[in-house]
Amino acid sequence: MTMPPPDLAQPDPGTPRPAGPTPLRLPVAAALAVAAGLALLLALPPYDLWWLAPAGVALLAAAVHRRRLRAGFGLGLLTGIVLFYPLLEWTRIAAGWLPWALLSTAEAVVLGLAGLAAAWLSPLIDRWRALWPLLTGLLWVADEAVRDRAPFGGFPWGRLAFSQGDAPALRLAAWGGAPLVTFAVAAAGGALVALAWRRWDRSALLPAAGFAVTAGVLIGAPAAVPLSAPSGPAYTVAIVQGNVPRLGLDFNAQRRAVLDNHVTATRQLAADVAAGKQPKPDLVVWPENSSDIDPLRNADAAQEISDAARTIGVPILVGTVLRTDKPGDIKNAGLLWMPVTGPDLAQTYVKQHPVPFAEYMPLRSVARLVSDKVDLVRNMLAGDHAGVIDTGPLTLGDVICFEVAYDGIVRDTVRQGAQILAVQTNNATFDEGEARQQLAMVRLRAVEHGRDSLMVSTVGISAFVDTAGGVHGATAFNTAKVVTHRMAVSGSRTLATRSGIWPETIAVGLAVIALAGALPLRRRRKTDRTDDEDSTEER
Repeated sequence: MTMPPPDLAQPDPGTPRPAGPTPLRLPVAAALAVAAGLALLLALPPYDLWWLAPAGVALLAAAVHRRRLRAGFGLGLLTGIVLFYPLLEWTRIAAGWLPWALLSTAEAVVLGLAGLAAAWLSPLIDRWRALWPLLTGLLWVADEAVRDRAPFGGFPWGRLAFSQGDAPALRLAAWGGAPLVTFAVAAAGGALVALAWRRWDRSALLPAAGFAVTAGVLIGAPAAVPLSAPSGPAYTVAIVQGNVPRLGLDFNAQRRAVLDNHVTATRQLAADVAAGKQPKPDLVVWPENSSDIDPLRNADAAQEISDAARTIGVPILVGTVLRTDKPGDIKNAGLLWMPVTGPDLAQTYVKQHPVPFAEYMPLRSVARLVSDKVDLVRNMLAGDHAGVIDTGPLTLGDVICFEVAYDGIVRDTVRQGAQILAVQTNNATFDEGEARQQLAMVRLRAVEHGRDSLMVSTVGISAFVDTAGGVHGATAFNTAKVVTHRMAVSGSRTLATRSGIWPETIAVGLAVIALAGALPLRRRRKTDRTDDEDSTEER
């Protein structure tokens, strides 16, 4: 008589049945969670190993699968700590170790919630293994949606989509923005873990092949997504990176030197144009904080900017800090300065999303208990409209610094008529890694909305970006440089621009439905576990 294989043999009636599917051993799961954080970190700038992003997602998914909810949260938190502490290390330069630690921990906590949610969905995945890619993609979009909004308006740094600057998946931004790119990357990670989790026997070969194909399609197929080039005329735009006397927090005490640097660089550009060394620009763009002296209240600063504008003979978009009648209140603004008539107050953009704890102080009285430097942070007032600026030759969409990370701010600017995008930023209190992370966001926005874009910084990195995400004329960090480039205007709208928040909303809604759908299976598994324990006690 032929005996069945050991794994198919009937268990001894006296042997307790297992309580249900078991997770990986906790030390193994913890090691995978750490590896996931490292992979996600290396996928992002300045490392740019984009192909590690799906691997990082897969490692975390494997670590939390079939775990209790508390362990799932803890493993997700561990991944977040490994990711966010080094990713956001540049915030320590400007704010010190405590705000850096608080921000990094807050970001990690939200990722911990993703680990908890993935653990919750384990019974659903065990029942229908083919859902693993879909559910993983939905969970990451939902997790990033939370992190982009809370607390205090959110902080979207470290999104999967921002790791894909050199990847085929970047092109998906034109169809569904950053949420669709994140979904594709995370779903590819879900396919990879589903492939690796299956036992290598003949019954698993077909599903394994299917998951391998799914991962390959999600990672590589977007290369075929068509991108439309701008159809309008092209204009020459100059970006001026004037640099600062020295890096560090005290650069604000040298406001006049920073303004002088940008004035001098613009005058040199005019001289180069007159000598035939540079094409004459149609517009000059200065960075955020290029004039920390309010030129509307300081006659010397106004005179300097007016002289620069008259010398070059075209409008200058000046990044400035505007004072108000209340000494503690300021505005971070982009102000169009005309060569003859001076400041055009009708063409002014005020930053809509000041950074909490850096540009304004929530809970100031409570924060004083943590740091005695709280009152060094002034109260930056938020603007109330999109940064659409009519420069004459073209309509520019102005976005200031960290605002480029927020989907809605950039999208509203394009919807209200921006023909090109300009990101004014000041990286003098950070480092090159932060600047490269920001440039990756500009690349995604250019593809997402089909707009030629630029990023101009006081110290670098400054660059132009085309609608395929290609970077042109990138400057070195901590140098003075002027770069000119032809930028084509566009009035058409991509599917991502037209669809707005709907791709993200649908993904979040489906994630919520999936979480609710797992509840009956979790209850059944808990009942089975209780029955097994009772039968064991009887035996």
